Amino acid sequence: MQESIGHILFIQGFGSRRECAALCRAGRVAVGGRVVDGAQAAFDTDGLVFEVDGVAWPYRVPAIVMLHKPLGVECSRAPSHHASVFELLPPPLARRGVQPVGRLDADTSGLLLLTDDGALLHRLSSPKRRVAKVYEVTTRHPLTPAMLDALRDGVVLRDDPAPVRAEAAEVTGECALRLTLTGGRYHQVRRMVAAAGNRVEALHRSGFGPLVLPADLAPGQWRWVDPGALQDKASATSAASAAGSAGEPGANRSTEAAAAPR
Repeated sequence: MQESIGHILFIQGFGSRRECAALCRAGRVAVGGRVVDGAQAAFDTDGLVFEVDGVAWPYRVPAIVMLHKPLGVECSRAPSHHASVFELLPPPLARRGVQPVGRLDADTSGLLLLTDDGALLHRLSSPKRRVAKVYEVTTRHPLTPAMLDALRDGVVLRDDPAPVRAEAAEVTGECALRLTLTGGRYHQVRRMVAAAGNRVEALHRSGFGPLVLPADLAPGQWRWVDPGALQDKASATSAASAAGSAGEPGANRSTEAAAAPR
């Protein structure tokens, strides 16, 4: 599909239409190594990679990225006490209005998806979809068989008399647990572990649906996600089966690769 470079820059988050035209006039935009001579120059968007100020930028509609959220960062555009995850993204992405697909609280690290695709956000956040989220949990006290049984069979939280159970609970150390959930209640992991008779000391999300946080994606880094990776493969078992394995290698910002805060 052919689009003018001015329009491409605009929908990719590089500013207002006037600002995007000014980028072109200033000779700051290039395609295929050649400086664009005006905002009306047309290009095929399929596989397009353009440069702004020498930085390569792939054309992406919609925008879907995974971020390795570090501790001490809030999933809000108006954070209360900490920095915002949006400060970890390049300005064009932040301007496009990407939103977290489910939030992680400031004390939780790990895989955070963000997108500007409202339908995708709704699909991955809907409890009816039962999208699996995998968490690596460090507990204060050693885990016991009774605690694991309680998490698998269901525990009762204060705000709901119906038992809430984990899809899977696997011991990974004396005080370490891999927990797979398909729900999205407020602080659900911490509250479930407390209801089972223990306490969460550290919490990290390692998987979301079919995606696993790549081992080479450092805290604070992000990379693109191929929309095909998030088609209706997000089941209660896909992330759980892959948790703990390394993602495909690649450089930050170039590799292809939900509910309430935990």
